[in-house]
Amino acid sequence: MNIVYEDNHLIIVNKLPGELSQSDYTKDSSLVEKVKKYIKIKYKKKGNVYLGLVNRLDRPTSGLVIFCKTSKSLIRMNKLIKERKIKKIYYAITEKLPEPKKGTLINFLKKNQIKNKSFVVKKNELKSKKAILHYTLIKSLKNYYLLKIILETGRHHQIRCQLANIGCNIMGDVKYGAKRSNKDKSICLHAKKIEFIHPTTKLKISIDTNPPENNIWSN
Repeated sequence: MNIVYEDNHLIIVNKLPGELSQSDYTKDSSLVEKVKKYIKIKYKKKGNVYLGLVNRLDRPTSGLVIFCKTSKSLIRMNKLIKERKIKKIYYAITEKLPEPKKGTLINFLKKNQIKNKSFVVKKNELKSKKAILHYTLIKSLKNYYLLKIILETGRHHQIRCQLANIGCNIMGDVKYGAKRSNKDKSICLHAKKIEFIHPTTKLKISIDTNPPENNIWSN
C-alpha cells in the first residue's frame, strides 16, 4: 500500500490496478480494510477504526484515492466534491487519436446497474446525468496515444464511457470496446493528480503520482 499523504484528518493512497477501493461481492481485500488496519497498528487504536472513503476508483484503474480519518473531515470533503472544488487529472492511453487533439466532451450518461456499465443517452432521458471532461493529447506512443483528462463532473465510468463514445477506447478496457485486455487485467487509466483546499488547515494540497511501473506506461 502506497500512502502518498497523511495528516490528522486525511490519508491519500496511490491505488494499484486490481485493488478494490472498498469491499464488493468478491470479498477480496480492499483499500478501506488495508488503511483501517494500518491506522489501528500505527496509532495503537482499540476497537473500531473510523475511515471515510471520499472517492472511488474502478478496480482495473490506478491512482489517487482519498480517505478521511474523521466524520467532520468527510462531510467537508464531500462538500468540496459536490461543489466541484477538487481538481482531478487523469492519464489515459487510448487506441485511437482523438480529433481534435484537444477538446471538451459533454454527454448525458445513464448507468445500467445490471451490466455495471454506463451509456451515452439523449439529454432528456430519465435518470441521465450530464458529464463533462476536457482532454489533451500529450504524446503519441507506439500504436497508442497518451491523453491528459481533466474531469469537471464525476459520473460512473465517465472517462471510459465518454472516450469510447468517440472511438478512443482505453487500452485494455474490453468492457468499453478495447481490442484486447491487458495481461494484468488493468485498464490504462490512472488518477494522476488531485488539488484541493484542505478542509481543516485551509492549505492548498496538490498530489501528483506516476502511473504503475510496467511496460505499458513506459512506452
